[in-house]
Amino acid sequence: MSGARGQVSHRPARSLREIYLLHAEEVATTSPLSAAVAAALGRSPAAMDVTPEANGPLRRPPIVLAALHDLALSGSAPELAAAYAAGDPDAAGAAAVRALIDHADEMRDIVDHRRMLTDVTGRHAVLYPAIAEAARRAGATSIGLVDLGTVAGFNLVVDRVGLTYDKGGTRGDPASPVQRTCKVVGPGRIPGAVIPPVVTRVGIDEHPVDVLEPADARWLRACVAPDETARRSLLDAEIALVTAARPGLLQGDVIERVDKAAEQVPDGALPVVTSTWALSRLPAGDRLRFLQALDAAATHRTVAWVSVEGVGVAPSVPTMGDRPASGHSIIGLTLLDHRTTSSEALGRCWSRGRLMSWLAD
Repeated sequence: MSGARGQVSHRPARSLREIYLLHAEEVATTSPLSAAVAAALGRSPAAMDVTPEANGPLRRPPIVLAALHDLALSGSAPELAAAYAAGDPDAAGAAAVRALIDHADEMRDIVDHRRMLTDVTGRHAVLYPAIAEAARRAGATSIGLVDLGTVAGFNLVVDRVGLTYDKGGTRGDPASPVQRTCKVVGPGRIPGAVIPPVVTRVGIDEHPVDVLEPADARWLRACVAPDETARRSLLDAEIALVTAARPGLLQGDVIERVDKAAEQVPDGALPVVTSTWALSRLPAGDRLRFLQALDAAATHRTVAWVSVEGVGVAPSVPTMGDRPASGHSIIGLTLLDHRTTSSEALGRCWSRGRLMSWLAD
């Protein structure tokens, strides 16, 4: 806010108490239990004194609430678990304060070594037609999936979910425990191509989450508020699909590991690399390095890259004149072999793939 000419007045940084109370307001409509816990923590001087660091990890309410939920799920905070199960906001708030104070060291360890994992489901609807189109154009009768920034491998079971498009019909497995719908806008219809058999599933992440490890699966569940039952049910179903598929997980930098992951796809199958909002975490120069790494992986075979990234984030994928940070993402398909690289924008999507338009013929 401007004061006298040439001067700018700066709003003081919010106190820790204000941060928690504001978060309580923000989540009140989606999770009353989370709102009650955040408000109780913010109003408790003892809870606010747990971390003296002005910019410490406990300054981030979402991950603190997830860590408390993790304690409840693990059995370390039975009083909080009981309050969550009863759906009692007042009891949950009081129990959360005691849990934070009694387990301060454990809480710090969780928030220091875990990352918040939200909105990790629901990407299948936008990936499915693009992967099927990649296989069709390459003439592939089988594929191997390689996912970047893998978020526990959920993208790697795209062929095992059931999908319904309001313009384009159904795809995938109609009997799957995971059923998703997607609204299609614009004149284009989702094409009828289907994903051929998937023979390999490999995820790459610097900090992979393995759903076969109880602590990792519990953390995924802890990142969903205890009273968001629909999200929790969907997450449980997706975890079950990944558990059954048992994808391979490679730990490390996606640029350095993508060629090794592609090598795990048997000869005769098309390696399809997928990225959903993964490259935005990389500097622009590293995104070009990633494309070069893909090109190296395609020295002796065709490799497909299906990208769902913000406008201008995926190198070589046309932006169609869209402006960066315009609120939507571009669905791109890049085919590489030892001779050529071709890229096309297949469509646009919004709301992390819950709404899309299809542009390709």
